[in-house]
Amino acid sequence: MTDDDLIARFDAGTIPNESFRHADHVRAAFLYACRYPAPEALQRFSASLMRFAAKNGRPDRYNETITWAYLLLIRERVARATPGQTWPDFALANSDLLDWNNSILKKYYRPDTLASDLAKRIFLFPDKLADDIT
Repeated sequence: MTDDDLIARFDAGTIPNESFRHADHVRAAFLYACRYPAPEALQRFSASLMRFAAKNGRPDRYNETITWAYLLLIRERVARATPGQTWPDFALANSDLLDWNNSILKKYYRPDTLASDLAKRIFLFPDKLADDIT
């Protein structure tokens, strides 16, 4: 699927849940981060992800803290990369963002914070102290 196709189908909410895994979420966020200023990327990606969750019968799965934290990490890494970096290049250089089971967010957040109802509703700043990071 081309980048434009992915964005169009994600925006429309027509991607089936079973064919949209964590790496696909990261790819979509990468594309939004490359195409839009930060506030617009956050708004568009969040709205599309909420629509995706709702269309797949899981509106409760949307978590604003996880969504924004990943998008902001991706945006920072895009800014540090060589201009014009493609998705395959970005994915290769940032494999830590693609591992859902060992999520990079574990470095920044306590598990109970990310699982909280508040984290689902609004963006929460990282709450793990540098001394807590393992």
